[in-house]
Amino acid sequence: MSRDPVPAFDAYKHLNLSINPDGSCTRNFEYPIVDPDPSPSPGKLTASKDITINLETGVTVRIFRPTNLPSNDNTIARLPILIHLHGSGWVLYPANSPANSRGCSQMASELTVIIVSVNYRLAPENRLPTQYDDALEALLWVKRQAVDQTNGEPWLRDYADFSRCYIFGSSTGANLAFQLALRSLDHDLTPLKIDGSVFYQPFYGGKARTKAELKNFADPVMPVPAIDAMWELSLPKGVDRDHRYCNPVGYLPQKEKVGRLGRCLVIGYGGDTLVDHQQDFVEMLVTAGVRVEAKFDDAGFHGIELVDPRRAVALLNMIREFIN
Repeated sequence: MSRDPVPAFDAYKHLNLSINPDGSCTRNFEYPIVDPDPSPSPGKLTASKDITINLETGVTVRIFRPTNLPSNDNTIARLPILIHLHGSGWVLYPANSPANSRGCSQMASELTVIIVSVNYRLAPENRLPTQYDDALEALLWVKRQAVDQTNGEPWLRDYADFSRCYIFGSSTGANLAFQLALRSLDHDLTPLKIDGSVFYQPFYGGKARTKAELKNFADPVMPVPAIDAMWELSLPKGVDRDHRYCNPVGYLPQKEKVGRLGRCLVIGYGGDTLVDHQQDFVEMLVTAGVRVEAKFDDAGFHGIELVDPRRAVALLNMIREFIN
């Protein structure tokens, strides 16, 4: 195994985290929580509402819908559903953060879709596979709204096309999205139909250092020690980074099941510290026989769409082409 090129690096300081004796962490940063806006003022592009889907765990979803709903012959056209799993670093940000709320609102408006954003629980207070469980619970909740036409959630009941559901995940959310797509195969979702999955900059790793990790070891956005720390705080206790939750090669024994997935789109950038693991993920999907489209741009880095509006538009265009 290659030796790490930078021996001293305080990953928790970089992440602004303090680890408590009970295994929880204190997040030493503040960010505004964005409230939902179910009755937006004129000119706003989307409406949003929060729904608690599990009173015991407190897991919620936030639904975003365009305010300008398309119609045909005075009948409102039904919109595709996009199950949205945000990038959290497993330990950092909830779904109602400003960046995620802004991204979901833009996606709902620009793509003319209903977004169901899952506010899954964070590690280390809740380690994997808790987040996978929360995502599946959200998907099954959406299915129940399709079945219960009397008491179902009105925004889904009245505006959603349950036969066109997509799974989207960014970063750790893309790791989640793959697990959700895989777990969905174990359930009868009728009348809900998963029409495809988009994995944007999927967050994967492994014990052996890759060329990209060695090259970007002290990257200002995604330094390797901080990535290691995120895995250390999120993986089940007693497993290492070669566990399948982290290393996509670990899914090869489930090749037959993986091969039953619908079409997939994987998007990444050459400057991402994780790009080699993302390409291993694509190779695993191809080996399993999945119909996968991979779009990797040599230029770009992890989270570039958050700071470069042109890349945000390009991402939306790629998703639009995929779902249309």
